[in-house]
Parts: sequence; C-alpha cells; structure tokens
Amino acid sequence: MTFSPGDRIRYECTGDDGLPLVRYGFVGGLAGSDGPVVVLLDGELGGDVVNLSEVQPVTVTTVELILHGTDLVDEPELRRGLVSLWHAEADTAGLDIDSLRALGDGECDSPGCWCLAELHAGDERYLLRAVQLDHETDTVRVRAERPW
Repeated sequence: MTFSPGDRIRYECTGDDGLPLVRYGFVGGLAGSDGPVVVLLDGELGGDVVNLSEVQPVTVTTVELILHGTDLVDEPELRRGLVSLWHAEADTAGLDIDSLRALGDGECDSPGCWCLAELHAGDERYLLRAVQLDHETDTVRVRAERPW
C-alpha cells in the first residue's frame, strides 16, 4: 500500500498497559517507499515515526472491533449493542456512514457468525458481521464486509 501525506490511517500498537491499542490519525510524511512513516495521531501535538507495516488506510472494511470473550455475541440483548459499539469506532476513525440498519438480535448465517446490520457508505453496501475467530474461539471480530 502506498500512502501520501494527509491519508487517514489506522495504527495498531501496544498501550502503556501492555494491551493492544488502535489509534487513528493522518500520514504526516514518508521516509521512502518502504517507510517508516510519520503519523500525526488524533489528539496529539507531535508525530510518531512507525513502521509502514503497522498502519492501514481507514476504510469501512478496516475499522474493526476485536472482543475477547463471547458473552457479547452469545446473548441476544448484548449482541444488539455491538452495532452501536462498531458505529462509535467508525465515528472515531472518521468514516462517514450514510445509513445503518440493525437486524434486530442479529441473524446467525453460519456457526459463530452473525449478521448484525446493513450499512451504506458512499455508493457501497456492506454487512456488519460478528465472527468468532477459528484460531481463537473466545475472540470475536466485528467489522463491515461486502456482501458478495
């Protein structure tokens, strides 16, 4: 992926407490085609120099929640709340979501996978899904996917 100054990015790092942390910001500059890249993180005055492999462009399909534990998807009432949690993350990332329609308690379309909502961003349609990860069955990923 090639970045340019001003591109919106998603930066995954480790917080001071040792836990995974996702930050958002903008590309401030590049040291070359292989990086590193200077990122200007939201809410910070200075820039951080990070490896190019640690940043992703902000798109509807790259904004995701990783939840440890399955209680939020096992309980229908809690599963409904995942739509709002993802939408809040999308707002933090700076995405413009044109419309979002929740699908009630979610529709289980395969074991460990629930369709939670339909959304539109730009001229594209997406499904918001919660999926238990195969390699870590106590971890759930919530993100938008193209329906085809």
